[in-house]
Amino acid sequence: MLFVADSAKNKISELKEKSNLTMQHFVRVSVTSGGCSGLTYNLDFDDTSLPDDQVFEDNGVKVVTDLKSFLYLCNTTLEFSGGLNGKGFFFNNPNASRTCGCGESFAV
Repeated sequence: MLFVADSAKNKISELKEKSNLTMQHFVRVSVTSGGCSGLTYNLDFDDTSLPDDQVFEDNGVKVVTDLKSFLYLCNTTLEFSGGLNGKGFFFNNPNASRTCGCGESFAV
């Protein structure tokens, strides 16, 4: 399962509205190689499902990820922190053994 905190839900709703996205658009999360810790999160809006997609809905937000990425993201919570010192979107990932200082990459 992938979870969505209230802070992320509110920001996602705001971004979808500003971008005139339809109800068919969902949040796509993936993990790729990169960053100083080895793995990097990717987050975007999408409206096309793929055959190996894992689909979750939490807090009224549909989140989709590919099967390979889900192995790294299981039980992760998408959060948002705004303001002057905010990080933007970030992942609270219990599977990460370490993260880089900027929070953009992680290792398992």
